[in-house]
Amino acid sequence: MEEAASVPGKTGSSVRLGLKENWPQFALLVVINAFVGGMVGIERTVVPLIGSEEFHVTSTTLIVSFIVSFGVIKALANLVSGQLADAWGRKRVLVLGWLVGLPVPFMIIWAPTWEWVIAANALLGINQGLAWSMTVIMKVDLVGPKSRGLAVGLNEFAGYLAVGVTALLTGYLAAQYGLRPVPIYLGIGYAAIGAALSILLVRDTRDHVRLEASSQAQQAAPISFRQVFALTSFGDRNLFAASQAGLVNNLNDGMSWGVFPLFFASFGLGVERIGILKAIYPATWGVLQIVTGPLSDRWGRKGLIVAGMWVQAAGLFLTAATREFEWWIVGSLLLGLGTAMVYPSLIAAVSDASHPTWRARSLSVYRFWRDLGYAIGALCAGLIADSFGLSSAITSIATLTFLSGVVVAVVMRETV
Repeated sequence: MEEAASVPGKTGSSVRLGLKENWPQFALLVVINAFVGGMVGIERTVVPLIGSEEFHVTSTTLIVSFIVSFGVIKALANLVSGQLADAWGRKRVLVLGWLVGLPVPFMIIWAPTWEWVIAANALLGINQGLAWSMTVIMKVDLVGPKSRGLAVGLNEFAGYLAVGVTALLTGYLAAQYGLRPVPIYLGIGYAAIGAALSILLVRDTRDHVRLEASSQAQQAAPISFRQVFALTSFGDRNLFAASQAGLVNNLNDGMSWGVFPLFFASFGLGVERIGILKAIYPATWGVLQIVTGPLSDRWGRKGLIVAGMWVQAAGLFLTAATREFEWWIVGSLLLGLGTAMVYPSLIAAVSDASHPTWRARSLSVYRFWRDLGYAIGALCAGLIADSFGLSSAITSIATLTFLSGVVVAVVMRETV
């Protein structure tokens, strides 16, 4: 753990870095991110089926358009989130994210046309881009440089376990009560509780950033957002490697979100069993990050990222090549394992390569590229599926995922 120190200019300040020193706020942010993840979980099983079964959308590309709107808007929200966090404070941006997310479940429940669902997902993108970004940034602020992998692992564990559990619950509720409105009621509760906790109990963490920055042996010169964007996108080899891997990781996640329910349903699988498959992947991803996050602090980031991308590719190839529920379970487990290896390691790698004074902005640029992958993956998968079939769409994305791991193996340098 980090030693206690005072923030320059704050006489008698008790601001400290470390998980033990900040565990009440850290734990609160873990809980809040579970509600953030649950907001996405309400859509993982039922929304593609709402498009095909209730609104009778026959084009895969049009069905996955709700993910395109989500991905583009979330990417843009990520891009501005770091700048807003530095200017306004982390808590204000977190609360704003929740306020934007409050109408989302109501819009899905009452949607008279598919366009309403697309619009709801634009708001969900803002909610996720602001709220999830802040829970990550604030945890990294609190723990300091020695436990970033652990902090990110716990954050992503909470968020994606909630995605998986909610996907399972919505599949069960949809099988019992229909696709709408009952499964979406979960989202109303998540939004209300998450907003209330953020407004009433969360404290800002900018003083922790000042403390960490003051302890740096060499102070960084002021750097503009344009410079941070260029560095994170292509100017620094580690940041570039992480950004492209993050984009491809969420590209295959966007594909699986939109295409998997349609692929499984095409072989006669019912909505409850589809819900099980859709829950296994994010739940495995979420739970294992408790292990993979701290491992990246001890073993390094690069090996876990490369191996994780290749394990994801194996899971996708297996899913596309098989027609049995049991093999699809194995494919989902592999996809979850690979993503658990990659996800916290990438965020920690970006944090390692960024100075505390511009880390929030660098993370926001990384998350911009990463979550743009949702839109690119859904759109590409939809176009390929409409032209060549659902299995071809999955196989194409699997190949790209493997190649992304090769890029990390060649370009990234280990820093831990």
